[in-house]
Amino acid sequence: MQNKFNRFRIRTACAIAASLLFAHAAWAVDPFTVKDIRVEGLQRVEPGTVFASLPFRVGDSYNDDKGAAAIRSLFGLGLFKDVRLEVSGEVLVVVVEERPTVSDVDFVGTKEFDKETLLKALREVGIYDGQPFDKALADKAEQELKRQYINRSLYGAEVVTTVTPVERNRVNLSFNVVEGSIAKIQEIRITGNRAFSESALLDLFDLDTGGLLSWYTKSDRYSRAKLNADIETLRSYYLARGYLEFRIDSTQVAISTDKQGIAITLNLTEGNRFVVSDVKLEGNYLDREDEFKTLVTIKPGEAYNADRVAETTKAFTDYFGTFGFAFAKVEVLPEIDRVNNRVSFVIRSDASRRAYVRRVNIVGNNRTRDQVIRREFRQFESSWYDGDKIRLSRNRVDRLGFFNEVSIDTQEVAGTADQVDLTISVVEKPTGNLQLGAGFSSADKVSLQFGIKQENVFGSGNYLGLEFNTSKSNRQLVFSTIDPYFTVDGISRNIDIYDRTTKPYSGQEGDYALKTRGGSLRFGVPFTESDTVYFGSGFESLTIVPGSNLPVSYANYANQFGFRTNSIPLTVGWSRDTRDSALVPTTGRFQRTYADWGVLGDVRFVRASYQIQQYIPLNKQFTVAFNGELGWGKGLGGQPFSIFKNYYSGGLGSVRGFQQGSLGPRDSAGLSIGGPKKLTLNAELVTPFPGAGNDRTLRMFGFFDAGNVFAENQQYRFSDLRASTGIGISWISPLGPLRLAVAYPLRKESGDKIERVQFQIGTSF
Repeated sequence: MQNKFNRFRIRTACAIAASLLFAHAAWAVDPFTVKDIRVEGLQRVEPGTVFASLPFRVGDSYNDDKGAAAIRSLFGLGLFKDVRLEVSGEVLVVVVEERPTVSDVDFVGTKEFDKETLLKALREVGIYDGQPFDKALADKAEQELKRQYINRSLYGAEVVTTVTPVERNRVNLSFNVVEGSIAKIQEIRITGNRAFSESALLDLFDLDTGGLLSWYTKSDRYSRAKLNADIETLRSYYLARGYLEFRIDSTQVAISTDKQGIAITLNLTEGNRFVVSDVKLEGNYLDREDEFKTLVTIKPGEAYNADRVAETTKAFTDYFGTFGFAFAKVEVLPEIDRVNNRVSFVIRSDASRRAYVRRVNIVGNNRTRDQVIRREFRQFESSWYDGDKIRLSRNRVDRLGFFNEVSIDTQEVAGTADQVDLTISVVEKPTGNLQLGAGFSSADKVSLQFGIKQENVFGSGNYLGLEFNTSKSNRQLVFSTIDPYFTVDGISRNIDIYDRTTKPYSGQEGDYALKTRGGSLRFGVPFTESDTVYFGSGFESLTIVPGSNLPVSYANYANQFGFRTNSIPLTVGWSRDTRDSALVPTTGRFQRTYADWGVLGDVRFVRASYQIQQYIPLNKQFTVAFNGELGWGKGLGGQPFSIFKNYYSGGLGSVRGFQQGSLGPRDSAGLSIGGPKKLTLNAELVTPFPGAGNDRTLRMFGFFDAGNVFAENQQYRFSDLRASTGIGISWISPLGPLRLAVAYPLRKESGDKIERVQFQIGTSF
């Protein structure tokens, strides 16, 4: 195999020596006029490639210099391992031997990477199917594969290349890999620290020496990029606490002799802690200096804080942008007094020139139509640049819920002094959910299930939902659609049509059933950028089919209203949304109130609810979220409130740790029947899940819940609320919002149904 390998992999130095030898033979001729040129030895290379590289043509004069230049040019193509020139009379013969080409690339022993990842890495160094092959490329490929493994902390990986000749002067490459064991971080040391303990500083790092979740987060695997990120975190920590002259002196990474352990040492100099003595403003502030002063977060008498310096700079730049000054320059210049460890700042600003937006570009929307994004924009083309409108536009696009990421970049227009282009970049997320199913039972025989939910159907921004189930125990047909821009002014339209038949006892003959049919039509009218008013009406027909196992509460309802009832409610509502995102909000507030008024039909009632959510960012990692919901209902015209309009509490979306919908009043048989009054309070501390990377929708949280539902004759009392605490995970998965919670009830009563672990796809806060 080695002899075959040598025949196909000749070093470049040998090829050049051979070329000089053949060139000497070619030079030993007298100059002559070339009457013909022949090429011999070609297999895959086109003759035209050879002729184009020759420094002479038929009819030209040939001499020693041109022969040498021809050989150099042909070797320079990288396609041949041997080239020589032969002269037969006045005919020049170019004899070549082509380098073999790569026919196939395979890997043996690779577990850490899939084949496509490694093929992509080799393509970047020039090895792929059809590429001319030589020993230098093989060495380069081995080094690249080892580099890929080093990036995964596999420092002991060994790569051996096997070259197998095949027909038509081709070779198959096989890279045999012995991956070895992962080298893990065994020690991280910090030296030079005085103000903070080493353990406190190491707690800031993503890298560590291993822990409970290291198998998932891979935090004990060394990565230069991760180490650099941790160093920046350390630097920010010191700079935010007054250490203006903090620096990292050196970074040492040592690998053990067996290549299984890594030790990291950071040597730092803290410097002295500085206190802010004064803050001054200089420059052009558009005659609004007092307004800009309110944006300064750098406070005299407090320790120097680099984060506040950055916040002030950004606040100034953003405020200039609200007046159209997109090119404003803001500098924060420190004046350091090392004798007294004090620092004063001069904030120098230049408003520069006012600008207007020439063009708004959209990138990343492979499926969503441009119109869906542009209609959310409040910054128009050919209008003055307005920072507030640009931020509002970005938030409105993010609140659509169609994108994992939304960002806006500003670029100056070349050749102009007062124009900018805006580029909004989006990363689309899956917005559809398809469900197909079939089942067989002695009761249902064959049952079919079909469901489709698409929040952005055909990229139009419209919602479409269709559910179909033929099961006897839960037969249903549901159609719903939402057009958020039913009119060009942004009036939305919502249509729901449904037909449901439920037999709780698996469709057994003689048991009771519930049949619900109806539909509704609602419109939403935007009154401001964040306020929308909803109104509409609907029709609902409820039929209780009498039979065995009929709950007492349902029998009482039938005695009061009849076994078949119709209702025609009017609906009205209002919402205000100032969140920065619908998927992963970190700041802002969401409020909504909704009311049903059963004005016609057999059942007369009024039902109203109010919900408020508040998001407060603590820093880049942590967000505190609060949720409160209050519900109330009452029967009209002397009628009791309908049991089928009751609120329910317990489980995900209300009070976690208790069985879904199990809290509140029960009938004489002990079944939960809900109530016309509801109170829910939630608090969450949310942070990105460790190792989630760029998926900002995967988060973990700790929570506190309290809530309950009450009967019509009960008062809202905090003493009656159930409460729980726990931790959980949330993720906007391709199947819908996913939440997993592990809860511990803090306040419970006898008879409450506890459920400590709860999981659901499709629930919200």
